[in-house]
Amino acid sequence: MVSQNSYPARAYGRRWLGRQSLALLVLGVIPAQAAEIRLMMLGDSITAGYGLARGDALPARLEAALRARGRAVRVIDAGVSGDTTAGGRARLDWALADNPHAVIVALGGNDGLRALEPRASRANLAAILDALAAKRLPTMLTGMLAPPNLGAEYGREFAASFSDLARERPGVVFYPFLLEGVAGDLSLNQPDGIHPNVAGVEELVRRMLPYVESLLGKLAAP
Repeated sequence: MVSQNSYPARAYGRRWLGRQSLALLVLGVIPAQAAEIRLMMLGDSITAGYGLARGDALPARLEAALRARGRAVRVIDAGVSGDTTAGGRARLDWALADNPHAVIVALGGNDGLRALEPRASRANLAAILDALAAKRLPTMLTGMLAPPNLGAEYGREFAASFSDLARERPGVVFYPFLLEGVAGDLSLNQPDGIHPNVAGVEELVRRMLPYVESLLGKLAAP
């Protein structure tokens, strides 16, 4: 038979243990769970996961890879299909409402597909990078290459829009080509030959991961 005082005693015991656990946590004996890092990807259809299930898109797979490495990171998908550097610049303030701790800028592919003036693309990217720097947000810039049918001169100028910006801003982590190892490989792309398939996204993540780790390392830098 349970005595009338048994429940109050158990309740008191739980309260006592709760207070003891709180005290130990304050003293640092019990490690607190690491705070979640919010990493935003500002991009276009590659980021938005065009043609893929949400869980197979680049932000989701990058988040999974980082968590597998023990990092408490939430990757925010700020990709809009069809977006250009101008579009990303226009919606930057809106995107930053999610209060990211770090940002990956993955824009420019649609500028190249539309043969937009490289100087305009560079100006848009510069404005984005400068705005992020003003907010002291560690930033990674991914480069892009123009379609070869636009000619060698356009291709050189277009690619330089990214590399020059990175060289002028040594604090920015630069990943030279977002689609490295995937572009042109039919087995890693959807039928349109432009957007990565599930296997292609995994390859992107594998190649990008060391650069993203470097970006996250800047959060702990003084």
